[in-house]
Amino acid sequence: MMQKTVLIVEDEYLIAMDLQLLLERHGWRVIGPVATVRGALALLEVELPLVALLDVNLGRELVTPVAVALKANSIPFAVATAYACPEQYGGDVLAGVPNAGKPTNERRLLAALDQLLGF
Repeated sequence: MMQKTVLIVEDEYLIAMDLQLLLERHGWRVIGPVATVRGALALLEVELPLVALLDVNLGRELVTPVAVALKANSIPFAVATAYACPEQYGGDVLAGVPNAGKPTNERRLLAALDQLLGF
């Protein structure tokens, strides 16, 4: 059985912890969570996840460079954002990706990750 790994990029500590605990309860191994673009890119140098979950707005920076790096490595990703059209903020690389919403709930989050895996 393939290990389900997910990179979480989220700058709000409590949200990141909630996401991590929820996903670990469902058999995911969480890489991170990490709160910055630099931190996320550094983790990707060490290990490529199966999928990723990205917050669009990381304080004073956008997650766009991480999305570009994931796309370059053919790693599917979802966003967890309140933005209805994340691409308006983070660029075309975010167009059409699943959005787990913010705040998210267990069902929406798992559905977004299942969509990435093709279930």
